[in-house]
Amino acid sequence: MALSYKARRRLSLLALVVGLPAYIVVAVTVVNWAGARWGRLPIWAEFGVYVVLGLLWIAPLKPIFKGVGKDDPDDPSQP
Repeated sequence: MALSYKARRRLSLLALVVGLPAYIVVAVTVVNWAGARWGRLPIWAEFGVYVVLGLLWIAPLKPIFKGVGKDDPDDPSQP
């Protein structure tokens, strides 16, 4: 079942306000845990890990964000 425009807007706001900060905390915690367990990575490798983790959250949320910035297609007052 496809989500309505309003549902996608609400989910995208929830993902950005709650989910993204929680994801950042989890990602930093996991990298710090791995560094404490196996030794810290070189700075360039750690930067690469953070870049990959910074882009990884987009993949599962792309369908929610798709078309949210456009006009509501279900709004009857729109021409």
